[in-house]
Amino acid sequence: MKKGSKEKTNVMRLLEQKKIPYESLEYEAGDTAPSGGEVAAMLGLPPERVFKTLVTVGASKEHYVFMVPVLRELDLKKAAKAVGEKSIQMIKSKELLPLTGYVHGGCSPIGMKKQFRTTADQSAAGFDVIYFSAGRIGFQVAVAPRDLKKAVDYGLADICVSD
Repeated sequence: MKKGSKEKTNVMRLLEQKKIPYESLEYEAGDTAPSGGEVAAMLGLPPERVFKTLVTVGASKEHYVFMVPVLRELDLKKAAKAVGEKSIQMIKSKELLPLTGYVHGGCSPIGMKKQFRTTADQSAAGFDVIYFSAGRIGFQVAVAPRDLKKAVDYGLADICVSD
């Protein structure tokens, strides 16, 4: 793990523009994106504090972004209820890049082509800092949940499958 990368992603630049404190972390990524659990292990971070960014589409055709801990699974029914949709489903992988500007494994809630309604799992509120993609495979950022609010207007809800 390398902390404080000299290389900057658009997410890092946006955080700096908004004067939001963050820490950048790098990990070695091969040809394919590692799983979120693998990223947490490579960085030596507790997986419950490392969040993945998931993009969905509702029955209304509106898109929604959800942030969930990497070892947890999004509960589609709870997620739909959290955003007031009848139902939601994950978008197809091939739709991710044109919709958000990000590739699978490098999707961040910050800096998407369009800002979609975003909901983080309620567990994020229990941490002083959470980790998530910096917008490119191999890069993560650590941001305080209260500071993340300055970059992404997000809500909190119970959106994970129960253990």
